[in-house]
Order: sequence, then structure tokens, then C-alpha cells
Amino acid sequence: MDRTAQIVADVTRQRYGDGSIPYHSRWRHFEAGGFDRRAELDRSLGDVTVAERARAHVDLVITSVLLDAGAGPDWRYAETASGQQFVRSEGLGVASFRAFANGLFSSDPRQPFRADAAALRRLTAAQLGAAFQVSASNPLVGLDGRVTLLRRLGDAMADQPGVFGTDGRPAGVFDTLTRNLTSLDAHEILWLLLTTLSDVWPAPNHVGDIPLGDCWRHAAVRGEGLSDGWMPFHKLSQWLTYSLLEPFAWAGIQVTGLSALTGLPEYRNGGLLLDTGVINTKDRASLDRTWQVGDEFIVEWRALTVALLDELAPRVRKILGKSEPEMPLACVLEGGTWAAGRALAQQLRGGLPPINLASDATVF
Repeated sequence: MDRTAQIVADVTRQRYGDGSIPYHSRWRHFEAGGFDRRAELDRSLGDVTVAERARAHVDLVITSVLLDAGAGPDWRYAETASGQQFVRSEGLGVASFRAFANGLFSSDPRQPFRADAAALRRLTAAQLGAAFQVSASNPLVGLDGRVTLLRRLGDAMADQPGVFGTDGRPAGVFDTLTRNLTSLDAHEILWLLLTTLSDVWPAPNHVGDIPLGDCWRHAAVRGEGLSDGWMPFHKLSQWLTYSLLEPFAWAGIQVTGLSALTGLPEYRNGGLLLDTGVINTKDRASLDRTWQVGDEFIVEWRALTVALLDELAPRVRKILGKSEPEMPLACVLEGGTWAAGRALAQQLRGGLPPINLASDATVF
């Protein structure tokens, strides 16, 4: 753990030498290549109210995060505006930004800088594939799964006009949470996402008629009543919560209680722990097979990742001389564990995760 903390601290210093570490957020990917795409969007929006600007930011980030599962090693996106090519998470972020800015997620040609239920419900794989430059020579993992998520988002928003408005905009999350408020708790954001968007996730996990999304069974998990046997992760919902912190702050809304969120149980953070020997497999042959997201082996790996990130974070802060308020977990991840996991994966396997996962792009 101490050696891993030192690796994470070293990577953090390399990335953020001035000590100012932002949140682990989709907005970092919108900054890829040193190009300020948020400023570009704000210029395109023109002279609008603070609330309307926030709505556009929220529409963008929610649709983008739902498109953020692993792209695979062979896909890349060429951006005309910057003249650069991007891969993996940065490529997905830039591609989704451009799709949003070009009005792909809006049903109103006069208002391209938004997302709404009507446009999302009729989105096709061909449309998204074209926007993401997908071809036989440029394959994107899980294209159909990504379209499924956005179409299900459209359905969920259309079914809940009390939260998402008559147009069914993701920005309804902002309006619902900030009515007559200047501050709120991070848990409130996550709670609203989980309760209103649970139908978005196609995972076949239910308790009664309640869809659970990114929760999976493990024989060692004990809980009360119907929760017994279920391990909750909600990785994309928590990643989305982290990614909403900045739009809320830019609109003058203070978000507190960041420690209520967990580390993200995905293959960069989990890969870091495997590649540095913090955790190991009981049988090395398990690294040679392909696993499904719901397999106990993967559930256990992800659960250990969540738990051990909480053990790793204070060690990283101590090395960097930071307190928890100065460097909450969202900043440890960004500094941080995710980047260190990616760097090690690149050194050891050309960027591939240490465990082979069958991904439909709805969890990983």
C-alpha cells in the first residue's frame, strides 16, 4: 500500500505540479489536448442566464458520461477544431462533446446545445457511429450498448416530467435539486440520479420490480432483508455525480459532503491495485480467461477496489502534505489513482486492463 501510495503521489505531482488538483470528472476529458471546449460551448450559448448555461452543461455531461464505458484499444477520434486525434476516455469525451455541439441529442434544430427525450429515443447506432467516426477500420466497443443507454435515458425522462420537464431534459436534475437553494449535499445528487434513472441500466438485476443497475450478487455479502447478497457499486452514477459538481459550482451552488461518495470501481483503479500487488489472484490462470461483469470474481475485485481506495487515499495525502478537505477522494482519483492505473496498464500491456472483461459498454 505504501509503495502504491508513493506511485500515485508521484503521478499526481507530475500531472498537477502546482498542487491544485481538480475533481475526477468528465470535464477533464473535455479539456483534452489543451483545448478549452467548455469556453467554446459558453461562447456558442451566447448571452444566456446562469441557470440556462448550467442546463446546457448538465445536458452535455449526463449524455457524455453515459457514453463513457471503455472504447477499446483500436478506436480513435479525429477532431477538426483542434487538429488532434484522441483515444479511449479522452476520445469519447471529445467525440460526445462534438456530437452534443452539433445537435445530435436535440430534437430542435434551433436549439442544438441541449439534449431531450425525443431526440434520444430515436437515436440510432448508425447516427452515433457516424458522429463517433466508427468504421470497420475504427471499431468502437459496445456501440449498440451506448445507444441503448441513451434511448433508455430518453424513455426514463419522458416518463418523469415532474423532474425532467415536458421536454425531458437531463437538465431537470439541476432544476429539481436547486429550487430556492444555494447549497446541497453530494448524496442528494446521487440519490436523485439513482431514483429517477434506475430504468436506464439494462443489467438484469432486480429486487421485485425495482431495477438495481450496477449491483451484483456475491455469496460473501451480508445485508438486511432484500439487500442480502447484493453488492452495490453504481459506478457510472457516481462518476456522473462527480462530473456534476463543477456545473453546480459554476452556477453558484455549493456542494458539500463529497466523502459520502466512494471511489470508482472500474478497471483503472482496480488495475492499479492488481499491478502494484496490493491485491492478487488466488489462481493466476484466472487472468487468462474472459469474465462477465456479474461473475463473483469481478464483483470481488471491484468491491476490494472500493474498500482499498479508502485505505490508499490518506496515505497519498500524507505524502503530498494535503488534508482531506484540501484533497477529497474525488481529487485523489484524478491526481491520482486513475491516472497511475492507466500509466501502469500502458507500460505492462499496451493499455489493456489486467483482467479480460466482456464489455457491452453499460458498466465498463
